[in-house]
Amino acid sequence: MTMICSRTWAREAVRIIEADFQRSADTHLIPLALPGFPGVELYFKDESSHPTGSLKHRLARSLFLYALCNGWLKPGAPVIEASSGSTAISEAYFARLLGLPFIAVMPATTSQEKIAQIAFYGGQSHLVQDPTQIYAESERLARETGGHFMDQFTYAERATDWRANNNIAESIFQQLRCERYPEPAWLVSSPGTGGTLATLGRYVRYRQHGTRVFCADAERSVFFDYYRNGDASLTLACGSRIEGIGRPRVEASFLPSVIDAMCKVPDAWSLAAMQYLAQRLGRRVGGSSGTNLIGALRVAQHMQAAGESGSVVAILCDSGERYATTYYDDHWLHSHGFALAPLTAAVANCAERGVALPVELATAGLGEQA
Repeated sequence: MTMICSRTWAREAVRIIEADFQRSADTHLIPLALPGFPGVELYFKDESSHPTGSLKHRLARSLFLYALCNGWLKPGAPVIEASSGSTAISEAYFARLLGLPFIAVMPATTSQEKIAQIAFYGGQSHLVQDPTQIYAESERLARETGGHFMDQFTYAERATDWRANNNIAESIFQQLRCERYPEPAWLVSSPGTGGTLATLGRYVRYRQHGTRVFCADAERSVFFDYYRNGDASLTLACGSRIEGIGRPRVEASFLPSVIDAMCKVPDAWSLAAMQYLAQRLGRRVGGSSGTNLIGALRVAQHMQAAGESGSVVAILCDSGERYATTYYDDHWLHSHGFALAPLTAAVANCAERGVALPVELATAGLGEQA
């Protein structure tokens, strides 16, 4: 009887999530002119327009459906996730839809805006001082509460249907159909779990596109070095300052084999590019979108040097309103040693005049020395 009731509950839960999806519109593809790079047309896939305000809304939906169809979620049992904030916000949304308790295990440095949004959707925030311990703490809470640890860093690459089903890659190609260059030369994304990159890389191969995938990694992250040397044992003692991307260890969902090239972006340049992008769009964006802009500019430089033209699509991951007390706060920036004005001006010179950025980005896969 219990199994039948659980199966009935899971069927209704899937219906609720699918109904929520049908009520949701697609996210926008926003052109951003690059006068400094004639022949290169840049677009940002604006994932901030999801109901929960970030790229992670897609992931959370996929993770919940994956867990439900695997029989991992039970009526009334809590859902636990290890997250730097955005995935937790989106998972709290879906947990509330299903009437499930939700606990987000996050670094203590997570912005107050994200903590408040998790609470808005009925979730709890469990903060840990050492960001490398969020996995172990999530597993402990799942054991002690009888709940399910969603584990985005393991399941992100397999929970999403990368062949179709309106994933982010299919959406991008559909929205480019009427543009000058409907098949993008490059897709640019930063790695959090690695799930988005896995979807992009698999989709272009499955659909037989010539599109290449570029990954822009954060400063305090092991992904770039893992891409270069294949050492899966790499770890760092500190977490990324660019929330939502960069990891102190190699995650199971990061698949270097689907990535064509990578670079590592210093945090100061991510935040400077974030400020420039916010100025160009007339609204705040998150730090990871700045990382992706630097990656897109690196790709544009490569295309220009090779005499290539075409379109480039980068991911706008989330809204900057979540970082009002951090990335957009002068006191916070000063306390962390960031002086962004000259760097933001350099990003503008690069985008608008084609002037090379005055920084050597560690790069792999574009033919130059890393």
